Amino acid sequence: MSHVDAPCPHLEHPGNTSPTSRVCDECVALGDGWVHLRACLACGHVGCCDSSKNKHATRHFHATRHPVIRSLEAGERWLWCYVDEVGIE
Repeated sequence: MSHVDAPCPHLEHPGNTSPTSRVCDECVALGDGWVHLRACLACGHVGCCDSSKNKHATRHFHATRHPVIRSLEAGERWLWCYVDEVGIE
């Protein structure tokens, strides 16, 4: 993950929507598991990470163009912008 001193425009005002779930609902529906969870800051959608088989967080970005996610893992406080491919902690 790249880190930037001056965040991209999407990270300056990323939103702060609460997660809609504590699981990847798409993976649950498929009977699959996941590695880590990510939350969309625009709408709260929760999806699995790119290390997971289905990559639902990234699929959500491609479907909605919502640019910023955050980790839902305990102890992690980073954000990621799909558009500019940069992260910030």
